[in-house]
Amino acid sequence: MDKPIRVLVAKPGLDGHDRGAKVVARALRDAGMEVIYTGLRQTPEEIVNAAIQEDVDVVACSILSGAHSTLLPKIAKLLKAEGADDILFVGGGVIPADDIPFLKENGCAEIFTPGTPTTVTIDYIKANVKK
Repeated sequence: MDKPIRVLVAKPGLDGHDRGAKVVARALRDAGMEVIYTGLRQTPEEIVNAAIQEDVDVVACSILSGAHSTLLPKIAKLLKAEGADDILFVGGGVIPADDIPFLKENGCAEIFTPGTPTTVTIDYIKANVKK
C-alpha cells in the first residue's frame, strides 16, 4: 500500500486571512493526502523547518499580503540550502499574473490563483510529487 502524500500548508508573512488555505487543506485531506497546517504568520525559516521535521512531500504556501515576490523565493532558497529541494513547492493566493513567471523562475513549481478549482491543485500535486 502506498503511503499518502504529505502536504504542509503554510501561511507565510503577516497575512491574517486563512479561509482559502483551510479550504485547500480540507480538499487535499479529502483527496487522501495527509495535511499539516502551520497556522498564520509563519516565517520562511519556520515553514522550511516544519517541512523537514514533518518529512513532507509538498509545501503549499497561501499568500494574500502582496509579499509573494519576497517570501516565496526565500522559502525555495531555504529548501534548497537545507537539501530539501526534492519537496514539491507550490504557492497560491492573490498573485498578479505578471508575477507568476518570476516566482516559477525562483523555485515555485506552480502558482494557483483565486478561482482555481481544488481538483486542479490536487491533480497537479499527484502528477508532480516526487515519490
